[in-house]
Amino acid sequence: MARRAIDIVVSLGVLALASPVLLVAIIAIRLESPGSAIYRQRRAGLDGEVFDVLKLRTMVDGAESIGAGLKIDAEDPRITRVGELLRRTSIDELPNFVNVLRGEMSLIGPRPTLPVQVEQYSERQRGRLAIKPGITGWAQVNGRASLPWPERIELDLYYIEHRSLALDLEILRRTAASVLGGSGVYKGADGGWQGEL
Repeated sequence: MARRAIDIVVSLGVLALASPVLLVAIIAIRLESPGSAIYRQRRAGLDGEVFDVLKLRTMVDGAESIGAGLKIDAEDPRITRVGELLRRTSIDELPNFVNVLRGEMSLIGPRPTLPVQVEQYSERQRGRLAIKPGITGWAQVNGRASLPWPERIELDLYYIEHRSLALDLEILRRTAASVLGGSGVYKGADGGWQGEL
């Protein structure tokens, strides 16, 4: 209950403070390319329950059916100029706080993944679904999408097994440093999974 209360208070505060930034970003997205400024993608959450994760659109409309599909790397031609800035600053993730308010996500936890990813989980890896997915998490601050997918899952499992206030505060500290430094936005040659639009 305490975590949920913190999720709600922080999310409301962030959305209120970031509303001018979100408004400018939405206008810029719509001016640069046609299509909705909000991107929705089906993801698996707590216990594998599926929901629509919300993000600001950073690619051309319909990018999932163009070129490499769900796979994305740095300098992907489908990423718009505005989208490049939004990704580098993590502003594209701000609508995730709406998912938190809805109760589909938490501030801290494993990043929500595609249902097709969950279908490939081993029994141990399914432990990643034991808590709500988060905006940021232990894997995010220890390499983010540059890590091989199995390693990211192990880091998430470590967090679930060792979850504490001290660890949460460390994750928040590292998240702030990562966002300010713009690091780990894209997956490396061997890292990530091909579902990070």
